[in-house]
Amino acid sequence: MSGNHQGPVGLDVGTSRVVTARREEDRYVYRAELNSFVALPASKLTASVLQREKVPHSVESDQIIVHGNESEKFADLLEIETRRPMRAGVINPSEAESLAMMRQIVTGILGPAASPGQKVTFSIPAPPAGAQDNLTYHEASLRQIVSELGYQPQSINEGLAVVYSEMEDSNFTGIGISLGGGLCNVCLAYLSVPVVSFSVPKAGDYIDSSAAAMTGDLANRVRIAKENSFHYNGVFLEKTQQVLSVYYDEVIQGVVQALEREVGSSRSLPRLGRPLPLVLSGGSAIPKGFRERFEKFLSESRFPVPVSSIRVANEPLYATAKGALVAALSDL
Repeated sequence: MSGNHQGPVGLDVGTSRVVTARREEDRYVYRAELNSFVALPASKLTASVLQREKVPHSVESDQIIVHGNESEKFADLLEIETRRPMRAGVINPSEAESLAMMRQIVTGILGPAASPGQKVTFSIPAPPAGAQDNLTYHEASLRQIVSELGYQPQSINEGLAVVYSEMEDSNFTGIGISLGGGLCNVCLAYLSVPVVSFSVPKAGDYIDSSAAAMTGDLANRVRIAKENSFHYNGVFLEKTQQVLSVYYDEVIQGVVQALEREVGSSRSLPRLGRPLPLVLSGGSAIPKGFRERFEKFLSESRFPVPVSSIRVANEPLYATAKGALVAALSDL
């Protein structure tokens, strides 16, 4: 990638993908890697081929671990699930290789700092709605990984990053929703200040695993089908599409219900005096017809704040990384 790499970087550390955003002249430049890996049997020949093909991997004593985008291809060939360094928005406590893999993936996509003190703003999830904050270890681990690469790290709430990315025209006032793999993150902000922030545990991974259980397929393959061909419009003649629509509806309802409950019970909500824009982002917001479906469920709820518009982010997969970059640039 060409251009000046010495400026601030936005880093979206998601359960499904890790994304970087940089500013080059008058445009944003993004890189994305799947936040997953697979283990292959150790072989000098395999290792040398992967090296020649520049496939990101590490060699252990008895296995080769392929991580990032290529892990999906190997998992499909071997008919196994990819393994995930993160689960439900945070570092996966049940995966022994989680921290090591996070370090490998973040290092591979971010690279070492170009100059001392180069800024990186990385995303962290909000606490689950109605639950206690358990993000200390996750945030501290990411901060350490970024610091070891020579950067000056700071964190940003994922939902707030969506507001920063998409709501300059409303002076960063509105509702940003990131519908990711592990969590759905929500933030209501007023003039760039987060007022209500929370996450919902049912998100893209829940859709994938639930649909896979019903169809007998691998969750990884369901995710690929979901991202490449699922849509809300029309009649579903294929079972996977029908099953996906059921679990998509459940996820949307969960977000809308949490919105109604959390915003309705907030004591810090300012008197806004105007309807709020709402922006949907993340991989789960991409399917055609998703916005209309979300709008339908929200209109049927008792959401206490008037909404002026609902739209999908211009680049849903990159909105969080872009918002993190906006935060880093504003801190210069």
